[in-house]
Amino acid sequence: MSEVIVVGVDNSETAKRAAVAAAKFATALGAELHVISGFSDDRIEEFGSGSDRITVSSADSAEYVARKVSEELDVPAGNIKYFAARGTPANALINYAETNNASLIVVGNKRMKGLGRVLGSIANSVAHGAPCDVYIVNTDVDA
Repeated sequence: MSEVIVVGVDNSETAKRAAVAAAKFATALGAELHVISGFSDDRIEEFGSGSDRITVSSADSAEYVARKVSEELDVPAGNIKYFAARGTPANALINYAETNNASLIVVGNKRMKGLGRVLGSIANSVAHGAPCDVYIVNTDVDA
């Protein structure tokens, strides 16, 4: 069984930068990359009219985000998977990593400076609660 690297993503550019770094780690180590997007509620929305209706849930939306990001990464075929995970972003990553015996969680450093640092960040929460190593990517645009 190969090592598993987990990266959390949303629609932000900083999350995409973290995913690129995670893809480089996965490729260099021959590890499997799991791209995760968290969702915190079971909201379901219906669109359309009559018999032409589509139902979209929060889990569907999160999985869509994870899939789109994973499609943009340069990882060998078969070494990348994408999932939606229930919970706040930090808890979703921690729980997923624990359940899947991940060896590394990769997150961006968004909200680790200024007021965000005081209020808390995903990276800080993951670093304190992770069951494995955590790599925090410097995702600042000027970096």
